[in-house]
Amino acid sequence: MANVKTVLDEWAVKDLEDGSSLKIAVVGCTELGNESRPGIQVIYMGQIINYEPLFVERLAYQAHKAGVDEYLLESYSWMVHEDQYIKNSLVLGFPLKARVEVKTRSSKPVIKEYDLPFEV
Repeated sequence: MANVKTVLDEWAVKDLEDGSSLKIAVVGCTELGNESRPGIQVIYMGQIINYEPLFVERLAYQAHKAGVDEYLLESYSWMVHEDQYIKNSLVLGFPLKARVEVKTRSSKPVIKEYDLPFEV
């Protein structure tokens, strides 16, 4: 069976300081990761995060170990500036969620969450 990709959401947050924008795309996939199970991809600034069962299981373990319900994926986020960033997180609970927070210099943080199509 071939992987079928479906665009779930595309959005951008504009920066009025210089006219640029930070763009996010969220794609649902029927086969992702080593087990070829459904998952989602978050795409931003040429980076792709694959929320697939094995990766999320490891993240959930790290979140439980840290004692948090929302686990910031520091290595998979762009947080070079304090006033301009893209933060990606895993939100524990039922259902599990991928959370994306985007802020530009001229905007307030824009936060969107996406249900993951599996449990760990």
